[in-house]
Amino acid sequence: MDFGLATELYPDEYRYQTEHYSPNDNPLDLVQVIQQLHASLDPRTVFACYGKVLGQYLPIQGVRLSYGEHKLSWGKRYGISVKRQLICAGMQLTIQYQLLTPLTPSQTSNLKEIEPLLLQPLLNAMQYQEMSMQAMFDSLTGLGNRHYYSQSLSNATARAHRKQGSVALIVLDLDNFKQLNDKFGHKCGDYILKEFGDIIRATIRNTDQAFRIGGDEFVIIVQGNIHAAGLLCERIVSAINQHTSFTQFGVSCSLGAAESHDTIEAEQLYELADKALYQAKAAGRNCYKLSQNQLV
Repeated sequence: MDFGLATELYPDEYRYQTEHYSPNDNPLDLVQVIQQLHASLDPRTVFACYGKVLGQYLPIQGVRLSYGEHKLSWGKRYGISVKRQLICAGMQLTIQYQLLTPLTPSQTSNLKEIEPLLLQPLLNAMQYQEMSMQAMFDSLTGLGNRHYYSQSLSNATARAHRKQGSVALIVLDLDNFKQLNDKFGHKCGDYILKEFGDIIRATIRNTDQAFRIGGDEFVIIVQGNIHAAGLLCERIVSAINQHTSFTQFGVSCSLGAAESHDTIEAEQLYELADKALYQAKAAGRNCYKLSQNQLV
């Protein structure tokens, strides 16, 4: 799953180019540095830009940063280590530099001029990333929300129409969830929903996407055909039945799955999977059914 707050940046991913330090004879242009650092709202790109700027003026071949949940890395991981600590928005930020040679007094002065320029654009990018995640992800389970699901399903079915791979949809909900809430309260219900989200996240592949679209209703976009969706359904049912809390509270899961074809739009695919879900409910719950991809 994408959009983790803790990110790792490696040289080959972000075009790391500084193999050898070549001193820049031009004077330090702080205005140009500021413009470069404010050019992106992706924290990794901002940090990569910071590393490249440093490499133009200083014998720095790598830099790592730790700030709350964020961990960023650029360049090589060996050399002379220098660790510095800054305060950003009331929190301590730690930067570790990997140097080819010790800094001269003038180079140390340049670093002290460049370093504070990183804070504001990096903080802006981190805040933008977090707001984007809040707009796309469910706060309780950490899975995608309804809006993100609608966009993702439309994109997935469009790819299937272009013959760029099979796409299936699984619709899931919890059996006896209302009774759980009525008997044990919403705090217990929220705990079960969060655990259910964790089970789904641990079960799906990296290519699949999971969403909570309301209450105890979840969906999974499967990059694969109906058989791949069936195998995933089996794993989820098995994981639920082996989970202590679910067996303790008498909660299980029913699932329905359908595969996208050329003539099936996103909304129709959901209807097919939802119909299969109700067939699973009618069959006694705690099971899954696969659609034949035909609307009645």
